[in-house]
Amino acid sequence: MPTLAQALVEKQQSLRQWLFDHALPLWWDIGGDREKGGFFEKINLDGKPDDVDRRTRVAARQVYSYALARRMGYPGDTDGPIDQGLKWLAGPARNPGTGMLYATLKPDGTVVRGEFDFYDHAFAMLAYASAYRVRPDDKSLEAAGVAIRDKIIADYSHPVRGFEEANPRTLPLKANPHMHMFEACLAWIEAGGDDKWRDIAAEIADLCVEKFLHPETGALREFFDGDWNVMPGEAGRIVEPGHQFEWAWLFLRWAEMTGQDRYMKTAQRLIDIADVAGTDPKRNVTMFELWDDFTVKDAKARLWSQTERMKAFTALSQAAKTAAEKESAIASLILATSGLQLYLSTEIEGLYRDRMKPDGTFEIEPAPASSLYHIICAIDELASVKL
Repeated sequence: MPTLAQALVEKQQSLRQWLFDHALPLWWDIGGDREKGGFFEKINLDGKPDDVDRRTRVAARQVYSYALARRMGYPGDTDGPIDQGLKWLAGPARNPGTGMLYATLKPDGTVVRGEFDFYDHAFAMLAYASAYRVRPDDKSLEAAGVAIRDKIIADYSHPVRGFEEANPRTLPLKANPHMHMFEACLAWIEAGGDDKWRDIAAEIADLCVEKFLHPETGALREFFDGDWNVMPGEAGRIVEPGHQFEWAWLFLRWAEMTGQDRYMKTAQRLIDIADVAGTDPKRNVTMFELWDDFTVKDAKARLWSQTERMKAFTALSQAAKTAAEKESAIASLILATSGLQLYLSTEIEGLYRDRMKPDGTFEIEPAPASSLYHIICAIDELASVKL
């Protein structure tokens, strides 16, 4: 039986090889649309692109993915996909009147959904931070990220704290776009952005702790009224284990950046909920949804939740105070990595499955381009772990 260190190295090498040899070439060679620009939303399991409507978040996520690939030492083309994604964000996806982004377009650039989407703009800011980190001399990237940020602050700030979904207001207010705004802020801090990114990150961190988390159980809720009270009825009871892991990863990074250990305790509780209540030990996968009493609402298991499980245990291993804590977190990380690898078994290497049914079989459906962002981040986090 391999030692913990041997198992860790095997996982690191296996996933890096899959990513570098298969996934990154495929998602640019096939996933990049050389004719119309941007990226195909999905690739069918037979390797042919699925030319359906395109969410702006996909172009942003592919910029992130290939910028990160460059930092990871990927020897293939990264400038091509980075440039293509940035051109889509600055071209068809951008509203020339407001400077903000349309949410969804047809492949030919016709606008399908043009209203403000906080989630998509969070990813645009992440894309610009990621590109700026590998192109620090291109100040237009910083300017583009700051312009979106400042427009959101001016037009979509909540009267107390956090951000609205629309102006005029629509409900519910949502935790998830705030999580990705938090992620974008941390990326800009790491890329050398101005102090406003840190201010927004601090505001969102405290909003989450004080309003998003259940005051008794510590579980993260998703949907809120205009005063940041949890929504009544079933909407207010939904708990997504993948998001518990994802917020935990961000809180552990924030704790390291700020030296505030109180966020580590928050992260640990979120991990405990997602791991104990939200992960199915028989299938070794994190499930989609629970109720707030931790009973299962939806037992299907999405690919992205498995990557967030990996990221959370990576961060936990790096924050460990003792050798025993570190080894425990790494053992959980290896188990989580095995869970992700279930999704990567496809006839064409570099594609992946997205949804596992409760019986352990997979939905037969195209691979979404948007998931590469989750996968490459998890693989990069895994690669940083040493025992």
